[in-house]
Amino acid sequence: MQPFDLFMPDRHSVPFVFSSPHSGRDYASTFGGQSRLDALTLRSSEDAFIDQLFASAPARGAPLLAARAPRAFLDLNRARDELDPAVVEGAPPHPHNPRIKSGLGVVPRVVAGGKTIYSGRITRAEAEVRLTRFWHPYHQQLRDLMQQTTAAFGKAILIDCHSMPHEAIVTHSRPGTICPDIVLGDRFGAAASYDVVAKIEAAFTNAGLRVARNVPFAGAYITQAYGRPTRGQHVVQIEIDRALYLDEARVEPRPDFPEFQALISGVITQITDAGQSIPLAAE
Repeated sequence: MQPFDLFMPDRHSVPFVFSSPHSGRDYASTFGGQSRLDALTLRSSEDAFIDQLFASAPARGAPLLAARAPRAFLDLNRARDELDPAVVEGAPPHPHNPRIKSGLGVVPRVVAGGKTIYSGRITRAEAEVRLTRFWHPYHQQLRDLMQQTTAAFGKAILIDCHSMPHEAIVTHSRPGTICPDIVLGDRFGAAASYDVVAKIEAAFTNAGLRVARNVPFAGAYITQAYGRPTRGQHVVQIEIDRALYLDEARVEPRPDFPEFQALISGVITQITDAGQSIPLAAE
């Protein structure tokens, strides 16, 4: 199995790269019966069909990189050394890492709802095989795309595409407030300039969607590792409420999925058009 799908435009004409690290769904070729969970439960942590929602990016002149391996198998939005000793034999302890503590290291211990993926632990060798086959190729390709984009345009804007369970939004929203449809994460300004985030927010707002910033999702490894606004490299994580397009219980697109996909395509058009006017580097 290839570690990712790369959809390139006929001509890379805008300073954008789109990435979907959590939409992989090739469970048969990865887990091979290792998990104690059924297939539907494993999919609960997947950003299902996010790659399809952003499929029009190449038509707008930007590459789209999409994972094939499922998030429950290997989380590409984690550092390669975020190994959980509770799931990987011989992994060193990380007592102060909240992601590992909650079971969401690079080899996850749990899926949504805290359901345990394995009956025991996997070997360190098995974890390294996963990193070699999937993590390293994905991030090498992503680094190459960012470098090529920066060289061509003097700047690069990575749109890190994700979805969030509706329940998570409700849980983190204050009582009496309206839940956001979209959460933009820029690590509170560390991963992208104000102008970049403002233009992306405006595109979603113009489409009639409610937008919040950084709460409850400010961005994880990809925003941290690739966001260098002072060098003209910006990363914005986009979290979309799954209830807008997905039957979450069945992990199936809603009947109106094509309409929402068209709405997101319009947002992509606005974002890529606006990107041309963003300064080369943050002041």
